[in-house]
Amino acid sequence: MAHSKRSLIQTNAFIDGHWVPTDERFSVKNPATSEVITEVADGDSQLAERAIDAAYRALPLWQQKTPAERAAVLRKWHQAILANKQALGELMSSEQGKPVAEAVGEIEYGASFIDWFAGEAERSYGDILPQSQAEQRSWITKQGVGVCTAITPWNFPNAMITRKVAPALAAGCTIVVKPPQQTPLSALALAQLASEVGIPDGVINIVPTTDAKAVGEVLTTHPRVRKFTFTGSTAVGKQLMEQCAGTMKKVSLELGGNAPFIVFKSADIDHAIDQLMIAKFRNAGQTCIAANRVFIDEAIEEDFIQRLEQRLESLKVAAGDVEDADYGPLIDESAVEKVERLVAQAQEQGAKLVRGGKVLTDLGRQFYAPTLLNKVTATMAIAQEEIFGPVIAIQTFADEEEAITNANSTPFGLAGYFCSQDIAQIYRVSEQLDCGMLGINAGAISHAYNAFGGVKESGIGREGSRYGLAEYQETKNITLGGLA
Repeated sequence: MAHSKRSLIQTNAFIDGHWVPTDERFSVKNPATSEVITEVADGDSQLAERAIDAAYRALPLWQQKTPAERAAVLRKWHQAILANKQALGELMSSEQGKPVAEAVGEIEYGASFIDWFAGEAERSYGDILPQSQAEQRSWITKQGVGVCTAITPWNFPNAMITRKVAPALAAGCTIVVKPPQQTPLSALALAQLASEVGIPDGVINIVPTTDAKAVGEVLTTHPRVRKFTFTGSTAVGKQLMEQCAGTMKKVSLELGGNAPFIVFKSADIDHAIDQLMIAKFRNAGQTCIAANRVFIDEAIEEDFIQRLEQRLESLKVAAGDVEDADYGPLIDESAVEKVERLVAQAQEQGAKLVRGGKVLTDLGRQFYAPTLLNKVTATMAIAQEEIFGPVIAIQTFADEEEAITNANSTPFGLAGYFCSQDIAQIYRVSEQLDCGMLGINAGAISHAYNAFGGVKESGIGREGSRYGLAEYQETKNITLGGLA
């Protein structure tokens, strides 16, 4: 793929405002072709410590800037990203696989967090407290927590960085980011633009690596780090949280999901299918809030599946640089193998394959056909694990109570969706579903102003919204005496 701005491809670590090479390097591949795009610096634990030291040195001057000053430079970064959105989108598509149009959409989405938190920096208020003693006054201030570290995922290689870095910087913190091995180029391009617009050296640091365990241990145990944030699997999140406990770091963990998508018989079926397509096939189903378990009222099962199958026939699967592609390849071979395993096991246990269920070998080993399974049951692995692929797995229910019970029968609680035109039902169900985010007649539920996060084993804390800034702040109570 020809990139419209080659200067955005950086291949070294970014520490203290400098591009830092390493002796060891690793290949970044295009998942559509398996071709090597470039080789990137392979950081280690010592490089991670160096990055934390740089963030620590940069902290005092960044903290001293006023909220308005921090907001001003964040808005410059936001504008620089939008000015280069096509190049950034093409770069992302080449390393991650999503269609260029979708990737450019992610660039805009990612940039929106920077603009949002620039505004939140200027709207961070404290409190004046009522007094019981005449000679005292008390008030509360909000201050940045300090040096932060972040581990980000490959499925949204731009937005999952900006959603963490923007509130950290807005709060007056500095940060070290370990991007995913599969998609480090998007992270390094963001760092380049940040440097160009004047974000001071050491405020943002990027450490690419293939040794996630060793670097992750430094990011979660270093005594100078006061806040750690992670997006990824629940199993890894639990381990990282344990590592943070030794120094009592603040944590934000956005972990795995198993989102239900319920369609009640009162729903507008065509609209419900529109929203399901959004919630399922964005990024080839590789999202933590993807509709994973689809529950259809048995009264409309046949009609719903017939209409849905027609919609699936129109999907265009292709490499990211192909115009009008709806989705591209899965990220790697292991992702394909997982989807193949789940679909095969479901059929062995009685699920009915309506369409798809195969690798599109004419396109390449990592392209998986849009797949529809019916007669899925709650005991099947496909209903218990995140599919992370373009597969709709349908279960049916007899009544509202059964739908809610089945939807909640999971240790996860990130996102949920349901479609209904019954206003009383909308209120009842919205209050009973166990999830941190809920879409009602809506398949797109993540925006900068939304509070993104889960309940149960899907995580701790919130990203986006005004609550996202608070994750990077400490509350300080101040009392002044001797005023009588």
